Amino acid sequence: MKKSKLKNFLFSFEQIPSLVYLLKWLLICLSLGVIAGSVSAFFLLALEWATNWRESHLWIIALLPVGGFIIGLSYHLYGNSVVKGNNLLLEEFHTPKKIIPFRMAPLVLFGTILTHFFGGSAGREGTAVQIGGAIADRFTKVLKLSKRDRKIVLIAGISAGFASVFGTPLAGGIFALEVLILGRIRLDAIIPSFMAAVFADYFCQIWGVSHTQYHISSVAEMNPVNLLWSLLAGIIFGLVAMLFSKSTHLWSNLFKNQIKYPPLRPVIGGVILAITIYFMGTTKYIGLGIPTIVDAFNVNLNSYDFILKLLLTSFTLGAGFKGGEVTPLFFIGATLGNVLIWFIPLPMGLLAGMGFVAVFAGATNTPIACTVMGIELFGIESGIFIALACCTAYLFSGHSGVYSSQIVGSPKHNLFLREKGLPLSEIKTKRTSS
Repeated sequence: MKKSKLKNFLFSFEQIPSLVYLLKWLLICLSLGVIAGSVSAFFLLALEWATNWRESHLWIIALLPVGGFIIGLSYHLYGNSVVKGNNLLLEEFHTPKKIIPFRMAPLVLFGTILTHFFGGSAGREGTAVQIGGAIADRFTKVLKLSKRDRKIVLIAGISAGFASVFGTPLAGGIFALEVLILGRIRLDAIIPSFMAAVFADYFCQIWGVSHTQYHISSVAEMNPVNLLWSLLAGIIFGLVAMLFSKSTHLWSNLFKNQIKYPPLRPVIGGVILAITIYFMGTTKYIGLGIPTIVDAFNVNLNSYDFILKLLLTSFTLGAGFKGGEVTPLFFIGATLGNVLIWFIPLPMGLLAGMGFVAVFAGATNTPIACTVMGIELFGIESGIFIALACCTAYLFSGHSGVYSSQIVGSPKHNLFLREKGLPLSEIKTKRTSS
């Protein structure tokens, strides 16, 4: 009886259960960070090896259909339950059904490496997020977590994967909170999300993995005129983000409707990609494209770089190859910003940096995370321009996005009445009566 009274007395102070909560998630997120960060390190090193080997043996691109068949057959035989990728994580968060199969992690890991090895145009964020989510959901089973705690650990897994693969723990922590519901942020998971992001990034770096450094050499003065130019740039970034999202869904639906046997989709797509790359005579637009992203901050690039990368990446992912969308979005945004210097009188590096994160913000509907990412990568000096571009791109990308299972919690504006609580793939637009 005395013990019960003591317990009730201690827990009458809100800080005591808060401390218990903190210690509980500290241990879980530390364990998750060690595993997810280490796997991300292996993934990044493997991608670097695959890219270097491909660039030294360009004939391998001719075997892109073979790589596509391996990926397609693997998912057909073993991965039907995880083929939705990031959308599966979102669906399990909103309408939990069963533990995410751990097979998601190895399938997407090696599928992405094969995509890059044979010359597909894809990113890495989606892979890291899926790995983080699959690993995190193991904790649900092992620790027998409640439904509420399961949602929190999934958020932590997403933040761990994102932060470790890009080296941006602050943006990773916010991204996981922001991406789940359009227009809403899950603050009940803010501590686990940030702890998982920081730990995963730390343990990824322990393995000697380095991240690309970007630099904006000159920032414009903030005045009314430059503010208007920033808003115009944000509008363009948002429209291109919408184009990317719709293109990816278009190709995906086309392949699903025209080719009923799933393993054949990346085979046919691989043939078309290999022929296209051959006649283009360059590997500039395949893989991650990081050298071109770096050049976008200082060197005048081709006016068509961003659209070619958009087409190749949306086609690659739509055909069934594996990888993320984010690094290609960085490429598209940075090269688009590089081109905007033709008629927007802002520094080239600043426009490239704004596009780098703003197109990403518009395509994923995460303007706050992308603003923080821009500050982490480029410095606080460009923060105002980054924020304006990201928020404007978010608005003008419309109610679209690369994650079709993203739930609309709050519309982007009140000029159109949009149904709440539905995924982007189902939402309908109606004019308000006001």
